[in-house]
Amino acid sequence: MRSDLEIAQSIQPVPITKVASSIGINEDELELYGHYKAKISLNVLERLQDKPNGKYIDVTAITPTPLGEGKTLNTIGLSLGLNKIGKKAICCIRQPSLGPVFGIKGGAAGGGYSQVIPMEDFNLHLTGDVHAIGMAHNLCAAFLDNHILKDNLLDIDPQSINWRRVIDVSDRFLRNVIIGLGGPANGFLRQTGFDITEASEVMAILALTTTLKDLRERLGKIFLGTTYDGKPITPEDIKVAGSMAVLLKDAIKPNLIQTTEHTPCFVHTGPFGNIAHGNSSILADKTALKLADYVVTESGFGADCGAEKFMNIKCRYSGLTPDCVVLVCSVRALKMHSGRFKVVAGKPMDEALKQEHLQAVEEGCCNLKKQIENILMFKVPVVVAINRFATDTDQELEIIKRKAVEYGAEDAVVSLAHAKGGEGTKELAEAVSKAADKPNNFEFLYPLDLSIQEKIEIIAQKIYGAKAVKYHPAAQKKIKQYTELGFDKLPICMAKTHLSLSHDPALKGTPKDFILPIEDIRASVGAGFIYPLCGKMRTMPGLPSTPCGTNVDIDENGKVRGLF
Repeated sequence: MRSDLEIAQSIQPVPITKVASSIGINEDELELYGHYKAKISLNVLERLQDKPNGKYIDVTAITPTPLGEGKTLNTIGLSLGLNKIGKKAICCIRQPSLGPVFGIKGGAAGGGYSQVIPMEDFNLHLTGDVHAIGMAHNLCAAFLDNHILKDNLLDIDPQSINWRRVIDVSDRFLRNVIIGLGGPANGFLRQTGFDITEASEVMAILALTTTLKDLRERLGKIFLGTTYDGKPITPEDIKVAGSMAVLLKDAIKPNLIQTTEHTPCFVHTGPFGNIAHGNSSILADKTALKLADYVVTESGFGADCGAEKFMNIKCRYSGLTPDCVVLVCSVRALKMHSGRFKVVAGKPMDEALKQEHLQAVEEGCCNLKKQIENILMFKVPVVVAINRFATDTDQELEIIKRKAVEYGAEDAVVSLAHAKGGEGTKELAEAVSKAADKPNNFEFLYPLDLSIQEKIEIIAQKIYGAKAVKYHPAAQKKIKQYTELGFDKLPICMAKTHLSLSHDPALKGTPKDFILPIEDIRASVGAGFIYPLCGKMRTMPGLPSTPCGTNVDIDENGKVRGLF
């Protein structure tokens, strides 16, 4: 059986100008990066501003497992299927982080015959957006420390600084560091740390911005810390916001590549769905909606993570609302949610998971039920996509189909995106098209005028199923501070494990009667949200015992091997 990389490398891409032309992008609206990738000018949005939007489809999933649910696979696959049934469709996905690519996850280009190509470019640097984001973030950090060192005219309290540095590598050794060692010529001593670049507020800002002017304004509002008398300090105050915006002048433009069937794919930004808001950019989606009948966008991790943030954060700032949500699941993942099987990432799968086990499937459907309920809270129709594996039996699949409709889904359809590409998702495309034509009464989960605590508790109790919320003293202090500073009317972006509906990754299925601990809270004022950390949440991942990067190499002809 060929690997995903081998399949991707066997397909010859067409010139990206041809892909752009197929959806109505003019040649002068493209900035080419070689033959097969390009940036799209924001002038497209201005030119097409009076054109009606296409249908807007969000793809999410049940609570993830190490077995893989196939969310990106089916985001791409659904767009292929829609094109197969005569709909002009564009998929919009995030750019992968190099941390997981070389760490525990590997690539994120889809799989089999439902991928984006060139797969190597997509999974690696693409057009350099992530590097530009990291540079802008770290420039701000350097300016901030330099200002304090050079007379501190703004009277900034070094102990109040919450702006850490970032790097796009999973490196646990950088989580907590001391800077300024070596005497006064090297700065002053301060404890800080690194986050992964995808958790940077600059990444979130780029994903949520709507214009270059808006980007510049948001960068200027970032909350870096306070003065000794409690006044907020921003990049505008230390005169670095303009330079940060200049570094992002090209990164703000969405990237265009193609699928294995030469249909268009917009790739833009890459915030994680557990420690950030987990969605590709508003600008990519808005542009695509003017060019296509259907836009299929993806939310990171499960419906309790990226999809909740898609609804409550992204939709607030974009003004867009989804016409349908696709919830991806698999037989093997639902079996794991029964609690009968132990699966460890990177280790061989339990052979019992490959055998028919109807009771385990039925028990694991509790997670499917809760995630369908979570989407229905927003009054949007749901279609379940069952990502089929060779070991799945017809009886197991029928249980999921029956249960999904019982739980309120419009339909539940088997997807063969991996093996057949668009041909394998035509039935799913028909179901989504039908559901998207139905009227819906989209509504947010909470109004913004509630207190920070009230909004946190609504998400915890309604989306996660928590019994209550417990606040660490540090979190209580931050709530008081942010309320006094006027940040309390922002939406909430919960930083929570993606591996459970709760804060504890070991709790599968649908955990009951748990108390959600809030260890700390951060304010991402430029991005436009409050950022609680649930439990022992890490904003910098670590590498596994055998990182995926150990398999990656290049031959003497420049051909990449072992990427995924």
